[in-house]
Amino acid sequence: MLMLIALLVYALIGTAIAILAKKRVSSDEEYFVAGRNVGGIVAALTYAATTYSAFMMVGLVGLTYIYGVGALGFELYYLVGTLLLLSYYAPKIWKLGKERGFVTPGDLIADRYGKNAARILALLVSIALIPYTSIQFVGISFLLGNSMSFEAGVILSAVITALWALLGGFRSVAWTDAVFGIFMLSMALAAVISAFSMNPAPGDFSRLGELLYVPNSFWTPVTFISYTLPWFFFALTNPQVVQRIFVPKDEKSLRRMVVLFGLFGLIYTILVTLFGLQLRLLSEAGEFPNVTNRDLVTPTFLGLIPEWLGVLIALSIFAAAITTANSIVLTLSSMFTRDLLKSRSVLAGRLFVAAITAAVAVFAIQKPSYIVDLAVMSSTILLCQLPLILGV
Repeated sequence: MLMLIALLVYALIGTAIAILAKKRVSSDEEYFVAGRNVGGIVAALTYAATTYSAFMMVGLVGLTYIYGVGALGFELYYLVGTLLLLSYYAPKIWKLGKERGFVTPGDLIADRYGKNAARILALLVSIALIPYTSIQFVGISFLLGNSMSFEAGVILSAVITALWALLGGFRSVAWTDAVFGIFMLSMALAAVISAFSMNPAPGDFSRLGELLYVPNSFWTPVTFISYTLPWFFFALTNPQVVQRIFVPKDEKSLRRMVVLFGLFGLIYTILVTLFGLQLRLLSEAGEFPNVTNRDLVTPTFLGLIPEWLGVLIALSIFAAAITTANSIVLTLSSMFTRDLLKSRSVLAGRLFVAAITAAVAVFAIQKPSYIVDLAVMSSTILLCQLPLILGV
């Protein structure tokens, strides 16, 4: 019951933020990129909340718990790659977007390679990102397993995702991202503190043996490269984050976005992997169950701590998933509307938001594979567009 009440409060707060943030939407540029008038702090938080999803507190925690510290290297490799790419390419992309009125990543491609290339790109990213978005709903449904059925969790996720995107477009999504991004970081810290408090002598990680080393039996050089290579180029190959480069109101805001995102990412990554390692240490000490399904590590932990804290942490993961999902849905809608239909209709954009969210929900109900594996697969598919983007 407490979880359901918390979800209702969360939905009402998020909806209120979305309504307060929205302006009169008179153009697709306002709907999809907030009129290119977003400050650096909000831009950084929406970039972070879009990037860091249920993958972190469900998928990466489980990966760290099962396979060890290599997961930290995997995620830091992504962060370093993103910061390097943003430092060089973001100013160029932002300037092109402002000068030529680009709204979608497809606009970048169409300007250099023609409209047909942009159409193909829109289809490619939908093939990759609809499954990736579905894992957000799957992660939520795992967490809500004691409160509602898996299918009901997916439907609830879909309704909230679509609603906030429909209300005010990017501006509503960005402000809900900003508020709940701070909440995500706070609850990750709370989870770490709670996990350490379960062990009277916390932090003796030497007991974890090969899990503290790379390479080990799982993190071989080939496995590490296959996991990390697609993620290194995430900042250029994933359209939902490329589109966020268009939104800062000036170059100072763009620089602030990159710096603050890097700080958020570093703190969040360390907290999440430390959480996974501590839970494994608790298992080795017999104070936490031995969990074999890595996507169930965090849900198991939430069932062992005080209910109010478990609900808040679960809610932060719910928020992480929704902020990622509605950002991707809005970006896919913009690409379908502008790149495929060549339409600038806000109504068409809203219709695609509803249709894409429904498609994601249908995919999620099929209960796809492990969250981390599906995320890596999606990034691998998107990697094939990299040569085109580097040539822009």
